[in-house]
Amino acid sequence: MTNANLAALSAAGVSVWLDDLSRQLIVSGELESRMSTYSVVGVTTNPAIFQSALSDSSAYESALADAVAADPDVDSVVRALTTADVRDACDVLADTYRATDGVDGRVSLEVDPRLAHQTEATVTQAVDLSAVVDRPNVMIKIPATAAGLPAITEVVGKGIDVNVTLIFSVDQYRRVAESYLDGLERAASDGLDLSTIHSVASVFVSRLDTEIDSRLAEGSELRGAAGVANARLCHEVFNEVFDPAGRFGALAERGARPQRLLWASTGVKDPAYPDTMYVTGLVTHGTVNTMPFATIEAFADHGVVEGDTVRGSASASRATLDALRAEGIDLDEVFALLEQQGVEKFVTAWDGLLDTVKARIDEMQTSS
Repeated sequence: MTNANLAALSAAGVSVWLDDLSRQLIVSGELESRMSTYSVVGVTTNPAIFQSALSDSSAYESALADAVAADPDVDSVVRALTTADVRDACDVLADTYRATDGVDGRVSLEVDPRLAHQTEATVTQAVDLSAVVDRPNVMIKIPATAAGLPAITEVVGKGIDVNVTLIFSVDQYRRVAESYLDGLERAASDGLDLSTIHSVASVFVSRLDTEIDSRLAEGSELRGAAGVANARLCHEVFNEVFDPAGRFGALAERGARPQRLLWASTGVKDPAYPDTMYVTGLVTHGTVNTMPFATIEAFADHGVVEGDTVRGSASASRATLDALRAEGIDLDEVFALLEQQGVEKFVTAWDGLLDTVKARIDEMQTSS
């Protein structure tokens, strides 16, 4: 039976995506179960998710042996295992993809985070990953770094669907949206069908609160307020950039679709806060909320949808960020730090993933 709270969230126009994936989740039928019970219509992955999956599960034994037999290089094995999971998840979500005309039913796969500051290498791998997965509902994740922005344009220009990740500031989001438009214009000039190109822009929420809270005095009324306010201001920019009366209009006439905002990092880090605050505070039509399963379960249990909590909030959100600046918080420094840390965390997780796979290969070869 479909959970009523999550059905209400979906009815309010928020697509529920699961921020998790593993072979066990697929082969056990649990992913399909979560789709029907919890209104899940998409999946996102990242290096940390794959590291956890491969570290803790025995479900990869057969796939690991096949991958090693094909090519024992550790990077190649990791590529084989992760793309296989994403391909199979794409197949599970294929009916949703078709039913929503490509809007949902998506599975995201990230380029190697070690390429975050290399434009051409990112483009090359994005094209390669799309071809290897070979499913129309895959989205390739590219970080919103300085090198990532032109890569986004080039990849979108090739007609490949992109999930832009590691967005922390409003200005950064604006640059991402404009890079997407640049890509659509390039695709249009090459005669591609713009209606088939989809993208989401992943704005990270809880990480902003964690960093800013560490700089605020205990008991400050501004604690836990930055993440939602910042995300809401990104939505104001979304309305501006994708206004049919502006630059987007000519593209929309050719079938182009807006780049949807996706709320990421929506698991609450501080146990003092309501565990659904990054869901209830960001309800508005045409967005995505990708949640770890614990957050999905929390919302299923006691989440409440009280109408649109984003539109009309821009003035109050700006006041929140202004108040933070008045408290001495250097937001630009915070945004830059979070981007740097975000890349570093994914690189660390990727290195851990490589180490985990290498250890399992060594164990397999020793026992054989």
